[in-house]
Amino acid sequence: MNIINGIKEKAKEIQNTIVLPETEDERVLRAAEKIISEDLAKLILIGNETEVTENSKKINVCIEDALIIDPKNFSQIDEFAEELFRLRERKGMTFQKAKETLMNDYRYFGAMLVRLGIADGMVAGSASPTADVIRASLHVIGTKEGLKTVSSCNILTLPESKSEFGNDGILVVGDCGVIPDPTASQLADMAMCSAETTKALLDFDPKVALLSFSTKGSAKHEHVDKVIEAGKILKERKVDFAFDDELQADAALVQAVANKKAPDSQVAGNANVLIFPNLSTGNVGLKLIERLAGADSYGPLLQGLAKPVNDLSRGCSVEDIVNVTAITAIQ
Repeated sequence: MNIINGIKEKAKEIQNTIVLPETEDERVLRAAEKIISEDLAKLILIGNETEVTENSKKINVCIEDALIIDPKNFSQIDEFAEELFRLRERKGMTFQKAKETLMNDYRYFGAMLVRLGIADGMVAGSASPTADVIRASLHVIGTKEGLKTVSSCNILTLPESKSEFGNDGILVVGDCGVIPDPTASQLADMAMCSAETTKALLDFDPKVALLSFSTKGSAKHEHVDKVIEAGKILKERKVDFAFDDELQADAALVQAVANKKAPDSQVAGNANVLIFPNLSTGNVGLKLIERLAGADSYGPLLQGLAKPVNDLSRGCSVEDIVNVTAITAIQ
């Protein structure tokens, strides 16, 4: 099942502005041409205008409709630097250091465009480690009100032969790429953000399963206790989506198993959002689903930031950049 076409149609209607800061990457310029030609978003490219334009011509791509901003020749750079200085003063930031950071680290500059409402979101990472993208986003944009956690999720579309799982073969899984050993509170944040991502991007209601190696008391361990505590936190927060904690993967996904292991659960057997208890299980689980089930994966999508930023794999394709830009535009 190809969900990206529906996402692209939504992006075309919204016409938000997305920043692509890594214009030194040929793939970004090729993606920019496709985003413009498909009318998915308005684009801001960051870099020296002459260099960006010449590089695009060398690879025969047209980016005329994109706005190119050079931080080193930007009339509002002092205003931007003042804002970054204000945000990071307690961490030792000076005005001069803030200005140098914004002029030389285009991820920080792009994040500031988003923070100040000049752009609606940012897509980066094709030429940067994930940690650098997240750091710039946290320092400049920060987390959503009421949350302290930045995590990630992936959208998986299973082959037609596996359509009985999730929501007609679609699963949202997290966190598979950011937090190695989340606390109970962080697991609750992940569940809330993954549910919100599901509502924003997909046309179904989230049914969230907090996964464990235990189902409803079948095992006792501190790792199980953490998942149960995350469920208690969600109850205290009175979230507006269906969820259940302490479910094994088969109990979460297979109705026949759920009937035996968790007969009173409203989520077991019907889960479409899976929250892994740690990064090891998340990353391993994601790769197994991709390879053994033949699932298509969209992500990782960053969650928990006050405004949308998404990270790309450094091995991403041009189409990956296009798709993530469309996703970011409607988050």
